[in-house]
Amino acid sequence: MTDQIEITRNESVAIVTMAKPKRRNALGTESMAGLHLALQSLAGDAAVNAIVLTGSPPAFCAGSDLKELGGLSAAAMVEHEAETARVARSIAYLPVPVVAAVEGYALGGGFALATSCDIVVTARGAKWAMPEVANGWIPPWGLRSLLARVGPVKARAIVWGAMDMDGAEAHRLGVADVVVDDGLALAFAKDLAKRLSELPSGAVSSTKRFFEQEAAKSAEYEDAEAARLFAMDCEGDSAKATLAKFTVPA
Repeated sequence: MTDQIEITRNESVAIVTMAKPKRRNALGTESMAGLHLALQSLAGDAAVNAIVLTGSPPAFCAGSDLKELGGLSAAAMVEHEAETARVARSIAYLPVPVVAAVEGYALGGGFALATSCDIVVTARGAKWAMPEVANGWIPPWGLRSLLARVGPVKARAIVWGAMDMDGAEAHRLGVADVVVDDGLALAFAKDLAKRLSELPSGAVSSTKRFFEQEAAKSAEYEDAEAARLFAMDCEGDSAKATLAKFTVPA
């Protein structure tokens, strides 16, 4: 495990916290490896019947760690993002429900990671955005989870960054399932996860398996196609200019 991921327990509910606050919980190699290990270990723990995924203040997650990506070749960036995609996709196949608790903001990969969870609880004032297109590239993964929630027309507008979105608007559009006052997302998510954990676990798992066919169908293929387009975009001037801002001089 890594110190970038923390696990706490509340009876049969496990709370997984992305704990990289100085980088706004950005998704890097170490943090994603830690998240994968955390989720898989909890999935195999018979004492855990539900999981809450959240981030250390001030944010749920600021997206991919561009400081790390900025030093990689296009091929290495695709590989990095493919591993992140694999971890996010795995949430759909866990035997227990995963509830996202979003405060502060969920940007880019953080947006996609939240929508990959089974239920999303957002603070009313949380900022939701997918800034990738403005940076010069298509989001390289996670678009299936957005499509499942809002449909293709709204998903396209969101990916283009054509609308400002706080938690209330995210809830109205269907990006989030529950909206609560600022500061209360984690408490509500814990309570919701506790209620889910008290249901018959076999029936909960069966229900998740049934609906994952719709929520996550074709996700692996679609992530691969998005990654292919992402690689092409990263050769463009806009993407190179964005990444250059985060490249540490030798």
